[in-house]
Amino acid sequence: MTPSTSATPQSVNRGRRMLIALAVLFFGSMLLAGVLRFSGWQPAAMRNHGELLAPPADLRALTPLRADGSAYAWAPGERMWRIALAPPAGCTQPCVALAAELDKVWQLLGHRADKVEVLWIGTPPAGLPAMPALRVLRDDARLRQALPRANDAAGVPVYVIDPNGFVILRYAPGFDPAGLRADLVKLLKLM
Repeated sequence: MTPSTSATPQSVNRGRRMLIALAVLFFGSMLLAGVLRFSGWQPAAMRNHGELLAPPADLRALTPLRADGSAYAWAPGERMWRIALAPPAGCTQPCVALAAELDKVWQLLGHRADKVEVLWIGTPPAGLPAMPALRVLRDDARLRQALPRANDAAGVPVYVIDPNGFVILRYAPGFDPAGLRADLVKLLKLM
């Protein structure tokens, strides 16, 4: 038989250090993940740019009317997302600029643009650019009241409405249209 050699104190210490290092790596990463999770931190790619409305405003009970008087149905089966805005009656140049930005966002959605409509609540101003996705709805006080903080003194907020008729995101006046586009791309991928 071969004689067994006992471990030297140096090799025992090296083994212990290795075990402690592995335990620190394992439990330390779990601890760091827990701290980040419960502190509310999220990676930038997981955040939305608009304000997430919790709870979302429910518009399903409302049946808005189009400018021609026909009913606008929410039609969840069509999986249509909506960008909505309810500007005040006297809004002219700022609303034309906002409409141009929303049209650009719609165009940049590319092949998914056919799943997004722009709802203009009220009478659009003269000089509005031609927008294929624009749906003009009659001004309705109940619809305006259902939109959270629609009468913002700073300007016109924009909303994202899901296919079922829930207002899920609000963009404050002066928002970055690239953020709206990024949020819509994420939402459209869910469908």
